[in-house]
Amino acid sequence: MMMTESTLTELEVCRKACADCYKICIETLNYCKTQSGKYIDMTMVSMIRDCAEMCIMCINMIDDGSEFMGRICALCAEMCDRAAMVCEQMSDDAKMMECAAACSKCAQYCYQMGLHCASYFRRSSLVNEESLLYSCDTNNHK
Repeated sequence: MMMTESTLTELEVCRKACADCYKICIETLNYCKTQSGKYIDMTMVSMIRDCAEMCIMCINMIDDGSEFMGRICALCAEMCDRAAMVCEQMSDDAKMMECAAACSKCAQYCYQMGLHCASYFRRSSLVNEESLLYSCDTNNHK
């Protein structure tokens, strides 16, 4: 896939949405801990935590120009959608709705990246064959 200015802009927007979602998810998890058991639904907490973790993975894949970025973005979109649905169940709580909005926005951008970057390739200016082979050589990890 040829990298265009439009694609690079989309990557930057997606990366920012992931970073924002990660930040809000972590804030929301900390908020839930302060609610005296009101939000101790393990499904909800796990979904928000998983969303945050996937956002970080997505950021790393975008930064590395990974060939798997498109698929990771698509999975991130799915997880963010589910986290948004869980948070929306607490519609009377502003913090939970803020988290739902951030997750929904991230899902939207990641879904688009998943469609547009399914065959994304590593940017040769950032990664070369020698560095990849070196990082995979088990003898170098002593």
